[in-house]
This record gives sequence, structure tokens and C-alpha cells, in this order.
Amino acid sequence: MSDYDRTNIFARILRGELPCKKVYEDAFALAFHDINPQAPVHVLVIPKGEYVSNMDFSTAAPTEMVAGFWRAVGTVARQLGLEQDGYRLVANNGAGGGQVVFHFHVHIVSGKQKPRFGRVHE
Repeated sequence: MSDYDRTNIFARILRGELPCKKVYEDAFALAFHDINPQAPVHVLVIPKGEYVSNMDFSTAAPTEMVAGFWRAVGTVARQLGLEQDGYRLVANNGAGGGQVVFHFHVHIVSGKQKPRFGRVHE
């Protein structure tokens, strides 16, 4: 696993050095609108800590941080009113998995039909 880069864009947003269009914030997470949305609703949720990827977060973060972060993801989805129509959670892990910013984050995406995963073939 690579070292955490404190100059990445999400670290700078957490420190208040760069602005964001905030949706939600608590002790565990910050959620904000993506600057390059891929759907009508596209919000990023980032943990308040130096975690490179989901692998890093799931092994290094304290239990209360993991629980608090995932509760924040659910809170954001509810506050955005996404429960009824549904939404997608996307977390790219590592360069080979499509991760571009190496601070663990989850995309909440809704309002645009995406290809389905896990489809049952008849």
C-alpha cells in the first residue's frame, strides 16, 4: 500500500484549503457535490482521516470511524431523498480499480440509469 499524500485534493478540502459544495459533515465524514458529476445526483463522502483506499480504511481505521463513516453515507442518501428511487454506491480501490484520488471515498450516484451488476441470467 502506498503512503498517504497529504497534498491530495480531498485532504486539502478537509483542511479548508479548497472549497466544496458541502452536503453533510460530522465527526467522521464530509460529503460534498462532485465537481464533475456523472449523474444528476453525484455526491462524494470522504472519511476524516488519512486513508488511501478502502483496503487501508477497512484495516487501519478504528471501529467507531468505520461505523460512523458508513452511517454518514446512509444519512446523506436519506437527506438527498434517494431511498425511494434508489442509488448506487461506488468506491474504486487502487489505480487498477479506477481510483484517481488516493483518499478513500464513496460516490453516491442517482438519477441516471447505469449498467447493472450481479444480473441474473435466465
